[in-house]
Amino acid sequence: MRDAILELLRENKGSFVSGQRMSEHCDVSRTAIWKHIEALRKKGYVIESFTKKGYRLMDEPDIMSWLEMESVLTTKSFGRHYKYLESVESTNRIGREMANEGAPEGTVIVAEEQVAGRGRLDRGWYSPYGKGLWFSLILRPKFPPIEAPKCTLMAAVALIKAFRRLGLQTAGIKWPNDILVNGRKLVGILTEMNGSMEEISYIVMGIGINTSSTLEEIPDFLKDIATSFAMEGVTVDRREALNTILEELEMQYNKVLAEGFNSTLAEWKELSITLGKDVEVRAPGNTYEGKAIDLDQDGNLMIERADGSVERVVAGDVSIRPAHKVGG
Repeated sequence: MRDAILELLRENKGSFVSGQRMSEHCDVSRTAIWKHIEALRKKGYVIESFTKKGYRLMDEPDIMSWLEMESVLTTKSFGRHYKYLESVESTNRIGREMANEGAPEGTVIVAEEQVAGRGRLDRGWYSPYGKGLWFSLILRPKFPPIEAPKCTLMAAVALIKAFRRLGLQTAGIKWPNDILVNGRKLVGILTEMNGSMEEISYIVMGIGINTSSTLEEIPDFLKDIATSFAMEGVTVDRREALNTILEELEMQYNKVLAEGFNSTLAEWKELSITLGKDVEVRAPGNTYEGKAIDLDQDGNLMIERADGSVERVVAGDVSIRPAHKVGG
């Protein structure tokens, strides 16, 4: 009912729609129409009303509900099944539950805020209400489970392409799952897989993107390490941004399904800010320094140490360091 009212107002945005026309269109009383209009106003829709003229939609809230996304979404499958939540502990948790219940590939779970958002290595992720894109995507790929970790690299490539379309040209990928701008973190990606040794049941890919947080709004402990589109001088409409991101994710994913990961890994290398840099690696039970020299075919980072030996980083934390500190 409310959707039908909003659709009618949108079709006539800037012009009045009489209460009688709405009543006939929705087959309810004019009193019921008024109650739904009030509910829409409480959600942030600016709707004028005048006696004998009716209702006129003047402005819409910056929220990520399906009512708002439906009119801008241009993807074929990603986001066509859409779950919207105002507040949630973690979109990945909801994604896992939905995937276990049979949610189709391309399902997207979007929240205005996450109160227990989680990043890689069980780190928390700051996800304030309405200040970013906090969403998860369900995939059901047919490639072998050993390929699943590369989905994080695939997502990073797609996000950089989307950001360039949105006007942010300076972002780069830090292995394995962070996107940085001028040394500060803009994006986190957390990929979780469910399946067997033989096949993938599903992948839930959680993505958090800071869009409009200002330096004053960011907690003190993040001020030196986090950034947002707004802090980089780029203004984005969150709905348009999500559509652009889902378009690029869909295209990159379909490319992988058709061609494999080789070309995507090559693109990742071009967009990397880690390769060629001196780094510190904190791996389970081992911390060392070296130079990031390559990405292998499995998506692992190759590190050349001071003695010329080469280490393969499968899991761990990699931080970029000034060159003169390596081996010092």
